[in-house]
Parts: sequence; structure tokens; C-alpha cells
Amino acid sequence: MLFWVAALAVSTLLYVVLDGFDLGVGILFAIAGDETDRRRMLSAISPVWDGNETWLVVSGTVLFGAFPRVYATLLSAFYLPIVLMLGALILRGVAFEFRHNTIRFRWIWNCSFVAGSLVATFVQGMMIGALVRGLPMTAGRYSGGMFGWLGGFACLCGVGLCFGYALLGAAWLVGKSQGMLRKRIYDLLPPLTFGVGCFLVVAFVYALTLDLRIMGRWLERPYLLLFPLIGAVAAYYLIKGIADRSDFQPFRMVAFIFLAAFATLAISFWPYMIPFSITVEQALAPESSLHFMFWGAGLLVLPLTLGYTAVVYWMFRGKIAEETEPAPAHVTFDYSSTYPEND
Repeated sequence: MLFWVAALAVSTLLYVVLDGFDLGVGILFAIAGDETDRRRMLSAISPVWDGNETWLVVSGTVLFGAFPRVYATLLSAFYLPIVLMLGALILRGVAFEFRHNTIRFRWIWNCSFVAGSLVATFVQGMMIGALVRGLPMTAGRYSGGMFGWLGGFACLCGVGLCFGYALLGAAWLVGKSQGMLRKRIYDLLPPLTFGVGCFLVVAFVYALTLDLRIMGRWLERPYLLLFPLIGAVAAYYLIKGIADRSDFQPFRMVAFIFLAAFATLAISFWPYMIPFSITVEQALAPESSLHFMFWGAGLLVLPLTLGYTAVVYWMFRGKIAEETEPAPAHVTFDYSSTYPEND
């Protein structure tokens, strides 16, 4: 049991941090200065963004195989948001590829890339907020209808995650870029940090106002305060890194803030996977299924995916060149010599 809980936690956290920064770059794409900046921004994520989304697939696969009851409940509750999120991720991927092969209509794909990033991020934040708020459940089954997850707190969390991913993306860009792009992105770090801080304060006050059941866990488990403390220390060093114009400290500190927030939620939920209706033990697949999955997914797929991720990030470490055109993630043909307008 603990192995699959850990696998789900690690894969979800890796998705949030890794795909979070490239979704954040997509959000910041809306305020890029010019086409040169856009090319550099895409170059900063093009070697890794496809691999980052692999962790979403891993998380879904672990849920489906090891925790089928939770998988079914989440799909019942979040069918519409999940469809929107997947559609946004597809639109984002198509825009990433197609914008390289047009000039006249490139603005359409630029807007699509931004829209896909924003919608995917907002929906993820809403789903997290809905889980924290509590889903309508009757006898262990979702009973809220198509929009039972929708509410003010969920929407607030959607906006907050947009700020959080944008901050994560900006922190990634300052570590990968140089010149004027680095300077412009550095100027965005203070307001984005302030925005994330405001969201955390407002969300905490809103949660107290709603008297959410999950807030009682803070009284039952005082050690939970350790994780906000880690987040506060990381925020201090984030501000210090911004003041010192450090290239790599901001991303590390923002990642620690996300880690602290993730750990706070995970331990607040425990032993529930759907608070406060379905526990981990109730959600587990039969023991024979878990053993069967362990020898394939547990010992082969997860280590290979981790290894692949580590190798790719090591190979593409360092800063991007000042003048560069990011290669598409897949092989495309260059028609520019035949069709100069490339429309």
C-alpha cells in the first residue's frame, strides 16, 4: 500500500513542479515583448515540456490501477473539468508545433498557446480547491451532479494556481535566459511573488470563514505547521534571491514552496484520498492486482521514467543561446524555401 501511495505522491508532485513551470511559461507568453522573446521562451522549455506531461499520465495510471475507486469518483465529479483540461493541453501542444510553420497566422497559435496554458492551470487549481472544500458525497459515492465541484473557493484556487505557475515559470526563465529577456522576467518576479502571497492569505481567511472541515486537522496535527514554516523560509530566500539577482535560487525556492503546500495538503487529507469519504485502504485495488502491477510498473516503468527525466534535464542544463529558434518537439518539414510566406 505505502509503495503505491508514495508513487502517486511523487508522480503528482513531479507533475505539478515540472509541468507547472512550462505552463507558467505559457501564461507569461501573453506578455512577451516580441517574437525574439517568444522564441527564447519556447527554447527554454522545448526539450522537456513533452516529458513533463508524462507525469500526469503516470499519476492517472497509478490511480486507475492501484486506487480504482478514487479514479472512478474523481472522473464522476470532475468529468467536465478534466475534459476541459485535456482539451487545453492538446490545444497547447498543437499551438506549440503549428506556430513554427506560419507567419501570417502565427498570432492565432500564440493566443492558443496562452489560452491552453491558462485554462489547464485554472482547471487544475479549481479541482484542488474543490477537494479541499469537500465534494458532495453520499454513502461513499459522488452525488453533486455535473457542477457540484464548482464554487467560490474552487475558483479562487484556480486563480491562485495561475499566479503560482506563472511565478514558477518566471523563476525557470531567469535561470535559463540571459540579456534583455532575463531582465524583463526578473522585473516580473516581485509582483508575481506578491500575488502568490496575497492568494495564500486570502485563501486561508476564506477557508476559516467557510469553516472547512480540513482546517480542523491543524488543531489535531500541530506538526502540520512545520510545512508552512518551510514554505515561509523558502519565501524568505526567494525574496533574497530576487534581491541578489540570483539566476538559480528563485526556481529552487518556488519549488520548495510548492513542495511545502503539497505536503500540507497531503498530510491534511491522510488517511483519506477523497476527504472525508474514501480512505486509502478503502480505495486500494485487490492485493493480487497490486502485486501484478508492482513487477511491471513499479520496478520498470517508474524507474525508467525517473531516469529519463533526470538524463534530459542534465543534458539540457545551462542557459539558452541569445539568438535561437526552438526546434519543434516533433520532426517537421521546412517549406520556407518553396513557400517564402510560409502561410
